[in-house]
Amino acid sequence: MRILAVFGCNAYGDPARGEGYEHANILPDLTAIAGADGVVLFDCWDRAPYDSFAGMNLAFVKRVAQVKPDVVFLVLMGGEIWTQTLDAVRTNSPAALVHWGTDDSWKYAEHTRFIARHVDLHITTHEGALAKAKRDGLDNVVLSQWAACGAKLAAPLASAQCQYDVSFVGAAYGNRPAWVEALRALGIKVACFGKGWEGGVVAAAELPRIVQSSRISLNFSDSGLKLTGSGLARSRQIKARTFEVPGAGGFLLTEPAGGLGRYFEIGREIATYSSAGELAERIGYFLAHPGERDEMAQRAHERVAAEHTYAARLPVLLAEGWRRAVARGVSGWTLDAGLLDDAVRAHACGPVLRSTAAALTGMARLALGEPKGPRAARRLVHEVSWRLARARTYSAAGWPGRMFYHE
Repeated sequence: MRILAVFGCNAYGDPARGEGYEHANILPDLTAIAGADGVVLFDCWDRAPYDSFAGMNLAFVKRVAQVKPDVVFLVLMGGEIWTQTLDAVRTNSPAALVHWGTDDSWKYAEHTRFIARHVDLHITTHEGALAKAKRDGLDNVVLSQWAACGAKLAAPLASAQCQYDVSFVGAAYGNRPAWVEALRALGIKVACFGKGWEGGVVAAAELPRIVQSSRISLNFSDSGLKLTGSGLARSRQIKARTFEVPGAGGFLLTEPAGGLGRYFEIGREIATYSSAGELAERIGYFLAHPGERDEMAQRAHERVAAEHTYAARLPVLLAEGWRRAVARGVSGWTLDAGLLDDAVRAHACGPVLRSTAAALTGMARLALGEPKGPRAARRLVHEVSWRLARARTYSAAGWPGRMFYHE
């Protein structure tokens, strides 16, 4: 099997944030499945090589035509690859387009329901999104889950051998700082690493060592505030960290999330909490009972190694994507960048859009500074667009992509 992996080398395409999750965790297991020469990466998160999304989409089509993969495995952040581009690949090649969905607890409404119609298989990790997809008539959405990298499993250390009592690895956003501050106010030391924390961004290769050398690794299931029809609301979901921690030999103490009990025995393999007081109590308990902590960490690690790696999950999903592509009935390769000529013309940003983008960015920059201002301006346009223009948002003619590129 030949696979074209379409995601980023760096987290969110930003070298300052270190190696991206997919590059560090999914790519090694894709390589284990397809062989060292069987996987080619197209970095769709790095915008530096192109002047606009038009350049990126043209380069993507050329790369697909050159590689002629059996499967194009995509992890898209938003509108970086146009729907017209996805359609061109599906209409003019036998390659299966398989999209791994992220954050569908909140992203289904604004992204997934529009993109899924243009791929052969969309994989969601949120059971609520699967129900919505069925409601919306999308029969190509399947439920799977995050996993650990099978190529990077590490056995747990005994509690006595660990360096940190409690740690958290991940960006400081949403209500995460509030959880940590509540613990510190109670005298519990928490070593935090990632963007926005005192520990700073650490290399992806260092993350498993931090987890393995922590007596307790925290996970927060909240995905932040999202604007809904009734106002701001929080979304909660199973995180990749849920599997990363036991896979790396850590002990997981996590907020609950829907479906979690399907993957672990709560109280026997992992532990959960629902309030700051309960979290502090659980931390105190497992620090005082290292033997129980060690046994749970070992059981969770064995569960992940046996069932919850990408090496175990992905072959079935890739095969399903390929089956659906075969049913599509395209056997030859007629893919060419010229198929995007109309889309490239539609992507042009005229004087009205340029002026609007400049005005919004200028006001947001004055209010929020760099880099938040320009990003907030783009987010505002995106929020308006997916509600009013809907699927057009992710086409070449979509407002966010035409008005903003580097943000």
